[in-house]
Amino acid sequence: MPRTVAVVGGGISGLAACYHLVRAPRPPKVLLLEASGRFGGWLQSSRTPEGAVFEHGPRGVRPAGTAGAETLHMVSELGLAGDVLAVPRGHPAARNRFLYLGGALHPLPSGLGGLLRAVPPFSRALLWSGVRDLLTPPGTGPDESAHSFAQRRFGPEVADVAVDSLCRGVFAGDSRALSVRSCFPALFEAERRRGSVLLGLALPHGERVAVPEVSLSRRARAERWSQWSLRGGMETLARALVTFVSPRGAELRCHAPVSHLCHRRGRWQLTLPDRTVTADHVISAIPAAALARALPPEAEPLSRELGAIGAASVAVVNLQFRGVTLPVTGFGHLVPSSEDPALLGVVYDSVAFPELDGSAGVRLTVMLGGAWFQQSLGDPRAVPPELLLSRARAAVREQLGLGRTPDRAAVRVQQVGTLGDTVEGLGDTWGTHLEGWRIQRFLQEQRLPLSLIGASYRGVSVNDCIAGAKAAVGRVLGVPP
Repeated sequence: MPRTVAVVGGGISGLAACYHLVRAPRPPKVLLLEASGRFGGWLQSSRTPEGAVFEHGPRGVRPAGTAGAETLHMVSELGLAGDVLAVPRGHPAARNRFLYLGGALHPLPSGLGGLLRAVPPFSRALLWSGVRDLLTPPGTGPDESAHSFAQRRFGPEVADVAVDSLCRGVFAGDSRALSVRSCFPALFEAERRRGSVLLGLALPHGERVAVPEVSLSRRARAERWSQWSLRGGMETLARALVTFVSPRGAELRCHAPVSHLCHRRGRWQLTLPDRTVTADHVISAIPAAALARALPPEAEPLSRELGAIGAASVAVVNLQFRGVTLPVTGFGHLVPSSEDPALLGVVYDSVAFPELDGSAGVRLTVMLGGAWFQQSLGDPRAVPPELLLSRARAAVREQLGLGRTPDRAAVRVQQVGTLGDTVEGLGDTWGTHLEGWRIQRFLQEQRLPLSLIGASYRGVSVNDCIAGAKAAVGRVLGVPP
């Protein structure tokens, strides 16, 4: 077991890694190095004078599956069970989602009626897309774009409208460039396994993975949660992790960017602005491109592979209005790239979590940019906040009829995980059909005690980041999965 583990990056992935390290029966010395002045990364919440909570990053977590149950187990151990705000599956924020296309909001089809008849913006009943999937032979190539996959299996409308919008909402990326095998592995494997996406998803396969049974996950299942948040906002989770790991021996440092990594005589040397620290193992929870810049020249093959993993800049504009009513009730709406490349979508925060409204009106979040940021809005590092606020206000005026000046507004530009792997350079980056083979091969051949976690690698959700951190710590400590 390593004597010292340095965790680079204090976002949710890095904090989760520290959590699992300090809980080990024989924990190593843990050092967490964060470049900014705060911990939490893209879990970032702020409170207005009226008590409303603005989320500048993720605003909810899904409880489903093993990863969702593991996150709820962590929430329980951190003493946050009483702060959970849950949205049941029957709630409008779980049932109703919309697309904005052709100058109008359209509810996404749901239930049998949405399958059997044509529902705008689709010109045909989605039943025919399902029939197409059942009759289409499986693909034979190692990978393809998400758009190409959807068009081949379900038709051009599903690809151009639904999958295009979904990739913008989840990855802030372009469905015509994103790898389906990387970004939607369940769909890819379903087709290969059964010859049809629908059959592959519907029919059982493999052994069921045991989901940890804790009171909070049992409650989530019994109450049929769709998603959950926390009473103080999602950053509450990050703050609770800091409070948990600090008295258990972890040393946490802000304003500690790592400019250079060097591996000598079996140990790492990490160069900070004011000193050099050493560690037996490094867990990197920073974006892949940032790690690539810090690696030494002899790790150039690894730097090249890491540098190929892209990231998306997203402008998050929070708005609050007094005395207004939304024209629809639901989670929010997405905007296909054909309608407005710059506008990814709008989340109706107040519908899902009215408890976070404070005493002042309806909260919305407008998402801008992503893969289209540079061409539509300019340099993410230099774009004026006033321009982003103006674009967000225009969006809610035109699409939701909210023409008045917002009572409160906040603008942030965030780097949101990864754009997912692109089809170009197939096999060169993590998550393609070779599952990061070149990266893993380099680490193994060089015997580098380096673990890679975070949204750049195994998924962009909060659950993905926490699950990836736990798995990496298990490998570092030699704990079986």
